[in-house]
Amino acid sequence: MTKLLFAVSCVYLLIACENKTDKKVRALPFAGNYDVVVSETNGIQSVDTIYPKIPHFKYLNEDSVWIDSKSMKGKVWIANFFFTSCPSICPPMMSQMKRLNTITKDIAGEVQFMSFSIDPNHDQPSVLKAYKKTMGITANNWHLFTGDEAKTHYLGVKHFMVHADKDPMAAGGFAHSDGMVLVDREGYVRGIYRGTYTADVDQLNKDLRKLLRIEYTVNCKQQ
Repeated sequence: MTKLLFAVSCVYLLIACENKTDKKVRALPFAGNYDVVVSETNGIQSVDTIYPKIPHFKYLNEDSVWIDSKSMKGKVWIANFFFTSCPSICPPMMSQMKRLNTITKDIAGEVQFMSFSIDPNHDQPSVLKAYKKTMGITANNWHLFTGDEAKTHYLGVKHFMVHADKDPMAAGGFAHSDGMVLVDREGYVRGIYRGTYTADVDQLNKDLRKLLRIEYTVNCKQQ
């Protein structure tokens, strides 16, 4: 009887620890605060860990074309937040983003790069297009986005987990981090990397490839 109770307890614990977002082999952890949801089926309770997803969004790109998140579904995203007149961390961060885009050309069809302007009043599509030309960005899988400022700042902080806000004391009038964010095909944040550090961006490249190989069975080079 004691052995039976022990076995039943073990089964219950296994069920209770089940994670809906963790039913298959995971290459990388999930980022962000999670919710714990308790449900019951046929008298058996289970506990599911629910991680946040990036919500739907819609922005103008550098070509004045509306792009929404649904149209980019099915790809892994690399995102950052910047502004074209930034005199501090943006130039080296965008240079690292460009380098990452270049070294991932072999998997370009699997990855969507996106850079959100946190100064949309200045960074209209024509400004973004000129900036893209100045930076020598020719990639087809990279959008520069402009849209509502408050919503963009909220999207960055709340969902992409990258600080972005107005700050008259900061260089250029905006304070933001250099974070590059890795988002999987389902919209879960899987990693945040310091975008001005070569070693961190190299790690992002490795993690991106690991994610594609293990979770999406994409045949890509291991670096």
